Amino acid sequence: MIRVAIQGEKGCFHEVAAQQYFEGSEFEVVACPTFDSEIDAVLSGRADNAFMAIENARTGTILYNYSLLRESGLKIIGEHNLRVQQNLMALPGQGIDNIREIWSHPVALSQCQAFLNGFPHIKLIEKDDTAGSARYISEHSLMGVAAIGPELAARLYGLEILKSGVETNKLNYTRFMVLSKELAPAEGMNMASLCFSLPHQPGSLASLLVLLARHNVSLTKIQSVPRIIKEWEYLFYLDLEFSEGSSIDQIISLVEDHTSDFELLGIYRKRNLIHESVVTTAL
Repeated sequence: MIRVAIQGEKGCFHEVAAQQYFEGSEFEVVACPTFDSEIDAVLSGRADNAFMAIENARTGTILYNYSLLRESGLKIIGEHNLRVQQNLMALPGQGIDNIREIWSHPVALSQCQAFLNGFPHIKLIEKDDTAGSARYISEHSLMGVAAIGPELAARLYGLEILKSGVETNKLNYTRFMVLSKELAPAEGMNMASLCFSLPHQPGSLASLLVLLARHNVSLTKIQSVPRIIKEWEYLFYLDLEFSEGSSIDQIISLVEDHTSDFELLGIYRKRNLIHESVVTTAL
């Protein structure tokens, strides 16, 4: 039984993504209120893996989670891409005309702004969690109150979906990272995530990127974060995709030799498929 820490309550998008990633394996969800507590669940041994959102196509990179990952010492061993479908849900027997309040996480509300603009009389209430909003409505039998969240939450808490696909951007997806205490072996993998700093001088980053190009390595993501302790210096987070036959260990060593404060954040297999966040199997 694999114990998987997720951020959010049962029925949240983290759990939807974890179910898809670990499909065919027996796993138990360890629900955590924050990303920090999710990391702590693995470090303390209460969970074997953490399943953590790292970026969203609409809102961008979650920089705080990159810092958490680097400071924790946990390693990325996998990734999963989830196409986020938001749903308006409420207790059965109601229509949208009966709804006076909509509860959800502020990010979820912002992702549905075009739909919500059509109901200016409905009050929007920001909550800590999408699934948590659905659970509270169900447990307290709140009529006239709806939640926005994943279909899984509606099924778990006995709510009826009043309108599916209320998100504005139909190409909206979230990328999740699977974290573990141990680094995965390089064999069979084709991705690596790195973190390092470079001297504040012209061409330092460009020289490194040229070096990677010469070894036929594709740069799929780059993110810079200012270093608080040193003025005009940055930490760079890179995701690299290796061509077939490349020596991952050799290329990683090459990057380490040309940078400072180097950390290997993980080695894993790229997943090109974006999964729908619609529940297709019985719970």
